[in-house]
Amino acid sequence: MKIELEVNGTAKTVEVSPWKRLLDALREDLHLTGTKEGCGEGECGACTVILDGEAVNSCLVAVGQCHGRSITTVEGLANGDVLHAVQRALVACGGAQCGICTPGIAVCAAHVVDRGLVAGRDDQSARAQVRELLAGNICRCTGYQLIVDAIIAAAREVAR
Repeated sequence: MKIELEVNGTAKTVEVSPWKRLLDALREDLHLTGTKEGCGEGECGACTVILDGEAVNSCLVAVGQCHGRSITTVEGLANGDVLHAVQRALVACGGAQCGICTPGIAVCAAHVVDRGLVAGRDDQSARAQVRELLAGNICRCTGYQLIVDAIIAAAREVAR
């Protein structure tokens, strides 16, 4: 079946089974390998993408459900050579470790930052809010502190 969708601002057509996972269509058919598979069960968030403005686990979405819809992957966060504020902050704050969870965290965090969900909060409430908003993204390499620091820094940058 031909599935037409918009990926990172570009119209794409893939000929695949409509039951194929969006994660697999992105990686195998569209060669966008930034989106990672962690658990394959929707528990870890490594495969998070933005589907029509909402953060979703791409391992739980059949590509047939995406016909005519818009998807943003980690590759689509940057504007050309200019990284998204979250990507820059993850690098600057040392919030990236092995790299399996980082794309999903970056996509989810960009979604949170772009919506202004942590801007203007005091430090303690901002940290609690970020931790709650990222609860679906699991990282086994870190205690999350540097990731939270990065997201707060990005939120403050975007709010300025």
